[in-house]
Order: sequence, then C-alpha cells, then structure tokens
Amino acid sequence: MELSNRQEQIIEIVKENGPITGEKIADRLSLTRATLRPDLAILTMAGFLEARPRVGYFYTGKTGTELLTEQIKKFKVHEYQHVPIVVKENVSVYDAISTMFLEDVGTLFVVDDTATLTGVLSRKDLLRASIGQQDLNTVPVHIIMTRMPNITVCRKDDLLLEVAKKLMNKQIDGVPVVKDTEHGLEVIGRITKTTITKAFVELISDEHL
Repeated sequence: MELSNRQEQIIEIVKENGPITGEKIADRLSLTRATLRPDLAILTMAGFLEARPRVGYFYTGKTGTELLTEQIKKFKVHEYQHVPIVVKENVSVYDAISTMFLEDVGTLFVVDDTATLTGVLSRKDLLRASIGQQDLNTVPVHIIMTRMPNITVCRKDDLLLEVAKKLMNKQIDGVPVVKDTEHGLEVIGRITKTTITKAFVELISDEHL
C-alpha cells in the first residue's frame, strides 16, 4: 500500500508521541479533525495504527501484547493493596475461622502486641486444625500458623507483576504488604490473587489506561 505524504506524517507523529488523540494529531498538522478522519481510518484499517477509545492512537510497530506488558510492568503494589485483616497471636483458632468467614478473605496475618508480623494463617492451616479432635476455642493461632522467616512478603513499591509471580511460585492466595519498624515488619496492606486479577482485567478493559 502506497501512503500519501500526509499519511506518512501521521505515522511519524504517532510513532514519536503515541498514544495521541486525533485532535492533537490534527493540531500538529494544522488541519481540522474532520479533514484528518479519512486518513486515520485508512491507517487504522490497514494496520499501521491502532485506535483505543478514550486513549488515542498507537503505532503498531509494537504488538498489543507488548503494549499490555509495558503497562503491567508499571503497576506498583501501593496502587492496588487493600486493608490487611490481622489477628493477635493469642486468638483462638475458632475465632480466626470466624474472622476469615466474616471478612471473606483467604489469608489472615498474625501480629504480636507491638503489631509486628509473626505469622500467616491460610484456609488450609485452619482446615487442618479443625479436622483434629482438639477444642478450637482453646488452641491459639500461634500453634498452627506459618512463622517467620517462612512468610512471603512484599513492599508498597514492589511491582505487582513480581508479586503475582510469588503467588504462583509459592502457590499461596495472598501476601502481606509490610514496612520495616524498630520491632520488625509491620503489616500495612495485603495483595491477593483476586487483587491481581482485578488489576489485569481493568487493564484489558482499558479502564486503567
């Protein structure tokens, strides 16, 4: 396909400035949006450009997958973290199970009297404890929890993609977002598989862009 000089100019503008709206392209060429519309339609249908609603035009020298990957790699934990659900070390297994169901979460974070992270409770941990013959009202969670240093954590400036890899590799449902204190690690948030799924769905739906 042979391009006109104006169409080649449009491609160069999009290459250097994409994503860019049709209005801004028209301004750079000192043309009206209506005049430019046929050229943009031709370039888009021919595959030279990609148009996204509310975002603008991209040069398709990069594939859609590459564009998505670039966006994903910019996501930080602090943009998506939720309020952590914590319990104290001396709370009973029964109360922990109740908290998990009431809060509708798959992971509880255990802290000591200084609010320092000491353990993690998963659904599996609580299920194993409930199978035995022991009275769940008398068993404290620190008996069954996963302890430091065997806890996977993340920090607010970590990439969401890296946390997703941790969840997959460790086969866990969620991790605490922590910060360093004089006593140890303080829990300031949580990232779960659901959190990451929502973030990626937003991206694919163009809601985050």
